[in-house]
Formats: sequence, C-alpha cells, structure tokens
Amino acid sequence: MSLKKTRTDKSDAQYVLQKVQPALLGLMDGSVSTLAPLFAAAGLTHQAHKAFFVGLAASLGAGISMGLAEALSDDGKVTGRGSPVSRGIITGVATTIGGMLHTLPFLISDISSALHLAYGVVAIELVVIAMIRYKFMKSPLWSTILQVIVGGAIVFFLGVWLGKLGISD
Repeated sequence: MSLKKTRTDKSDAQYVLQKVQPALLGLMDGSVSTLAPLFAAAGLTHQAHKAFFVGLAASLGAGISMGLAEALSDDGKVTGRGSPVSRGIITGVATTIGGMLHTLPFLISDISSALHLAYGVVAIELVVIAMIRYKFMKSPLWSTILQVIVGGAIVFFLGVWLGKLGISD
C-alpha cells in the first residue's frame, strides 16, 4: 500500500469521525426524538399551529442539548474526534434540522394535510439516515434501513398513542 493511499484512508476516517459521525448522530436524534412530542401534540390538539410550536420547541431544545453534550463529552485529544466546539455545533445544528424537517409541514393550517406531509417527510428522513450510515459507516444497507425504520416507527407510534390516550378522557 502506498503512503499516499494510507494518508487518504486516514484523512477519510478522520472526516467520518469528526464531521459525518456528529452530523449523523444529530440528524438521527432530531429526526427520532421529536416525533413523539410532535405527533402527540397534533393528536391532542388537532391544531397544526400548536403542533408546530411543540415541534419547534422540541427541535431547538434537542439541538441545544445534543450540541452541548457532544461538545462537553471529550476534548478530542485522546479520541481523535477533533474540536469539541466544532463537533458540538455540527451535532446541534443537525439535531435541530432533523427535528424541524418533519415539523415544517405543521405550518399548513389543515391538520390532516400537515400530518400526511409530515408522515412522508419522516419516511424520507429515515431512509436518508440509513443511506448515510450505509455510505459512511459501511453498514449493510437493508439491515440499516430496517434498524432506522423500526426505531423511528416505535417512537412515532408512541407519539400517536399518547396523542390518542390524552384525548380519551
């Protein structure tokens, strides 16, 4: 193996460790952790506007929390994970984006239309996460898709169930 190839492999691994992994972590957390509160709020209130603000709060809160957690987890010297500030920003922004993508449809005033559009956005988010894991983490494609979709489905159905449970009083 040539020296140039070794440097490229190390550079690629460093990029994945310092940039892709924090972004993927954030995207996964934002996409999944905000599902339950968002869909529970939609089910409880039947008002897209209120569900939007719950999703916005959950997305921003999760983004701040995940960004701080990543930045404070280690200084990057021992692990080689790079700048904690950079990782924290990447993770926080990706978490917020992951949560907001399926929150934005709730700007549509019709709750039924907002829900249906959000369902589609969630499905796309989960497939994109699986594809990123496949491409950068070298995970087997179909098992990655299955893992991400099953995890997302569990949280999604929890949110729907809680939304229905709350209005059954």
